Amino acid sequence: MASSRLDFLFCNLCGTLLTVPSTEYAQCPLCKTRRNIQHIRDREISYTIYAEDIRRELGMEVIEEQKVQLSKVNKKCEKCGHDEANFYTRQMRSADEGQTTFYTCTRCGHQSQEN
Repeated sequence: MASSRLDFLFCNLCGTLLTVPSTEYAQCPLCKTRRNIQHIRDREISYTIYAEDIRRELGMEVIEEQKVQLSKVNKKCEKCGHDEANFYTRQMRSADEGQTTFYTCTRCGHQSQEN
């Protein structure tokens, strides 16, 4: 059965994860056993899922990331005054608003953005 730290989440009879269909009780969807909601109220757990664990579980292979060729533009750097920068755009807000453009100075590496 589950450890005592996490057992409040699972059915005592069959081990199935409980659902909370009511403010009064939690219920096992498999065997219909009920547990008073007071046993689980105000308790919380947290966990972390790593992308590598998901890939391993699904049997996926990691494909090497491709280096993206950045475009160049004539834009004066706010830091060193150089007049050339690499740039890329990204949709950061809702779809009905414009994209954000990110610039990186080709001389000093200073980064800036325009909305």
